[in-house]
Amino acid sequence: MKILWLCNIMLPAIAKELNLPYSNREGWLSGLYDQFIAENNENAELSICFPYDNRAAINAINQKFPQDNSNGVLKFKNGRVICYGFRENLLTPDKYDIELEEQLAEILADASPDLIHIFGSEFPHALAMTNVCKDKSRILLSIQGLLGKYAKVYTEGVPLDVVKGETFRDIVKHDSIAQQQKKFMKRAKHEQLLFALVKHVSGRTQFDREAALELNPNVKYHHHNESMRESFYQGRWDNANCEPYSIFISQGDYPIKGLHYMLEAMPIIFLRYPEAHLYVAGNDIIGDTSHLDMMNVLKKRVSISSYGKYLKSLILSHQLEDNITMLGPLNESEMKEQFLRSSVFVCPSVIENSPNSVCEAMLLGMPVVAAAVGGIPSLISDGKDGLLYEPGNVRDLVGAVEIAWDLENTKIIGAAAAERAKKTHNRILNYMRLWEIYEEIV
Repeated sequence: MKILWLCNIMLPAIAKELNLPYSNREGWLSGLYDQFIAENNENAELSICFPYDNRAAINAINQKFPQDNSNGVLKFKNGRVICYGFRENLLTPDKYDIELEEQLAEILADASPDLIHIFGSEFPHALAMTNVCKDKSRILLSIQGLLGKYAKVYTEGVPLDVVKGETFRDIVKHDSIAQQQKKFMKRAKHEQLLFALVKHVSGRTQFDREAALELNPNVKYHHHNESMRESFYQGRWDNANCEPYSIFISQGDYPIKGLHYMLEAMPIIFLRYPEAHLYVAGNDIIGDTSHLDMMNVLKKRVSISSYGKYLKSLILSHQLEDNITMLGPLNESEMKEQFLRSSVFVCPSVIENSPNSVCEAMLLGMPVVAAAVGGIPSLISDGKDGLLYEPGNVRDLVGAVEIAWDLENTKIIGAAAAERAKKTHNRILNYMRLWEIYEEIV
């Protein structure tokens, strides 16, 4: 069977071969790719296509695989996997570029797949691929986020004056919080068109199942759990080896991730645990300038977004400067290390489907506190293998963190989390299930 994957990123395994920087997003896709390579299925011929938007990618690919790429499509081989790169401006995902269809049609003609597996509905290339594929019945769309649902709650918990406000950076980039929400709404319209066309979707939570059928009542829904990155299947979190009263959040660079709720919770936590410390991974939009010279301090200040400015005001007003560390983007090993040395992982998002960070923390046997939003209740049974709290309720969040820090609860919840996650994210079973779906569709 010839299979073509359409991904939102160049997979890390491919980028490393080209000595290119790579994204740490969508780690479960790396897990699936690794399992595909490990299985070495003689009946499967895999091709992967992905967007590129920088000269470095073109140069790196052309240097190793010289070719004529005047039409925008790059082709090369990574082991036994055929790779295609297509040109797309990833900075404007709210704009549909008709030229994508020409590039993806060329890739389809060359790959000639029996099945097209589209990972995610968030970018225009998903709709473009579906538009150019004549037989929609051989497309499988895997649900990642759901833009229509996300757009509705994008500004939740953020004061109206902050939502409407603009910094110098926002004005220059036309990217205030209100404008970001409008961009999500535009992308959601592309998502609606996409769901109306496809015949098969796969998901893993009650939330994404209901959303898929709401968008297209006639679509066939296939349940398929995700596999995580390989390193998270080894090792075990131990309370004795972590920093006491340390809280870890995997990202907080835009309002959906709910970092503002965590900052509101910290002063209450300090009343009982004055040594508590918050660690935040991902892009630092707050603008830490303590390590910069004056020129770079000024650059940092003018590049801060309105949401970053709001987070900064919360930190200053609650005097959190010495109790919060912005870690910046972390790779796989750095993420795992931070999980293992933190005493609780918190997911304060206002909406999620099945966040990798929650799944990876559970695999390691770490106590997880999460808002009961979207698909998270499909991943965690409250009080058994994790702790859920009422979305937006800061005191409920604080209470859940305090329960997680109780040593008796920590041991029981962490062990149950690891046991559940090992079943949900079993790489072999998930690969076998995916192959079943492929065979059913073809």
